[in-house]
Amino acid sequence: MISLRNFALRRGERLLLSNVDLSLHAGYRVGVVGRNGAGKSSLFAAVRGELEADKGDVSLPGKIRIADVAQETPALPDRAIDFVLGGDDVVAAVLKEEAEANAREDWEAVANAHQKMAELGAYDAEARAGKLLHGLGFPADTHDRPVAAFSGGWRARLNLARALMMPSDLLLLDEPTNHLDLDAVYWLEQWLLKYPGTLLLISHDREFLDVVATHTLHLHGGTAKLYPGGYTDFERQRSEHLRQQQIAHEKEQAERAHLQSFIDRFKAQASKATQAQSRIKRLAKMTGTEAVRAEREFRIEFSEPAKLPFSLIRLNHVDAGYGADAVILKEVGFGLEAGQRVGLLGPNGAGKTTLVKTIVGELAPLTGERSAHPDLRIGYFAQHTVESLREGATPMDHFRDIDPDGVNQNFRDFLGKWNFAGDRAFEPVDGFSGGERARLALALIAWQKPNVLLLDEPTNHLDLEMREALAEALSIFEGAIVMVSHDRHLIGLVCDTFWRVADGVVEPFAGDLDEYAAWLRTRASAQGSRAKAERDAKAEADANRAKAPSPAPAPPPPVLKSGSRKPANPVKLAAAEKKVAELETQLAELDASMADPAVFADAAKLASLSQQRENMAQKLEQAEADWLAMIDG
Repeated sequence: MISLRNFALRRGERLLLSNVDLSLHAGYRVGVVGRNGAGKSSLFAAVRGELEADKGDVSLPGKIRIADVAQETPALPDRAIDFVLGGDDVVAAVLKEEAEANAREDWEAVANAHQKMAELGAYDAEARAGKLLHGLGFPADTHDRPVAAFSGGWRARLNLARALMMPSDLLLLDEPTNHLDLDAVYWLEQWLLKYPGTLLLISHDREFLDVVATHTLHLHGGTAKLYPGGYTDFERQRSEHLRQQQIAHEKEQAERAHLQSFIDRFKAQASKATQAQSRIKRLAKMTGTEAVRAEREFRIEFSEPAKLPFSLIRLNHVDAGYGADAVILKEVGFGLEAGQRVGLLGPNGAGKTTLVKTIVGELAPLTGERSAHPDLRIGYFAQHTVESLREGATPMDHFRDIDPDGVNQNFRDFLGKWNFAGDRAFEPVDGFSGGERARLALALIAWQKPNVLLLDEPTNHLDLEMREALAEALSIFEGAIVMVSHDRHLIGLVCDTFWRVADGVVEPFAGDLDEYAAWLRTRASAQGSRAKAERDAKAEADANRAKAPSPAPAPPPPVLKSGSRKPANPVKLAAAEKKVAELETQLAELDASMADPAVFADAAKLASLSQQRENMAQKLEQAEADWLAMIDG
């Protein structure tokens, strides 16, 4: 059991939590919710022992094993599957011991290691790590890639897999779905439902909380209150609690007024003096039920498009991808008309983002035709949009970038609607949270009055309040919408049509999100059966080869005294690493340039940048292949 007794926590001068008393029993799966700055992450730090309570304490069982997700991952040369295996440090150590004993041909040590492996259940450890990677969207051919070869978002998934690999009694997850697609979110839900320990989960995904959480811990105004059930249950109970509180407050105010009236009327009369004194004492003893203070509802809006033609964009017989050798989607036929709201569904890596970039025009069709109405005005929120905001620049600076002739007061009024009131409009974005940056990026899009919104994971940095406001604004937006999102609540409220992107094909999906989840389970089962058949066929082929006469053995590769393969030339390896890093930097700079909304107004510049990016991506792919070849020896 985890207990907080008379717990108080400050960050600097600000009191986050005060007089918190609660108990979390073993097996609870607790969703921790509250506005940004309410103290959710600080509470996690206190549970981990990284922050000391200002008052009271956090009580944990003596030998509790805590697993949580690292915030950063260095550019390690370790294989992805080995990195995940390292989450179970005991199993990883015995596997390393067995490998080293084998290398030095110490058969007694090998036997001892095998005994430990049997006791720990280590024989299937790599298979378990592989299942975690697969569930989180890593194709089988990436499991042996070095950690350094993955982007930041994929490294975040590796950190999550490593935490899930660790045997634990308490699992702390802070926004675990932020870097996941919808398929991986479905998988993670099922994994967490089977987790036998206690779970503390910070999330702004209400559907995810509804499925996973057995309890909801609400942090608000320095207090923490535990509610049974998921987020929807919490909302209902809190609403009823607030209603009863307001009723009690109004009743108490009426009684106060009645008592005060009696006192004022009769306190000077000797015959009523005793009764008046009695009422004065009663009035003093009244505790004072607080009135319900309505939380300010956050609202945003997308302006009515200046022009809204009926047929906006069409792709005819399009092959989409990153070059002749990297065709992702084939024979795409996709049209977008005014008022359509399309949700793109599909397994990770199937090409949803590729399709969005092709619709935007960031990727030119490899074959076929992309036709757009002359009055088309696109608002594009890409996965890298938040990161591409100019460091050191203020919200006002960003608005001047996209509208040099705009009026400052109009900018300030508009920013105020998006909760950048007063001096916030003049503060550098460097100090903004991820949610504030995402809100600013959406505000920049809204200012330009687009008639098409293309949103690729727009909720990654948004809290529940902002997500609700975004859903409401998109629901009444008069233009067309194409959205990729792992937030089922948002995509379910906004989108009325779904298209599935899978196996190189883009096609309408005649169903809702529940039916899509069922399709995913069917697909996973079919893939599992196919993989088993392939393993069986490989085992049979291996057995047949074993019966055949053995050919003369090939000469072994050069071996050093340590028993390892001859390493790559360190000078060449360093040069290859430097080249990869330089190309990654150049690619990131191109992505930032292409994320600038002003670029969309210049078709020639956009086409030129798209071509440069395609060439740069191919160079990076070749450089990474050369580097990996050196590492593999």
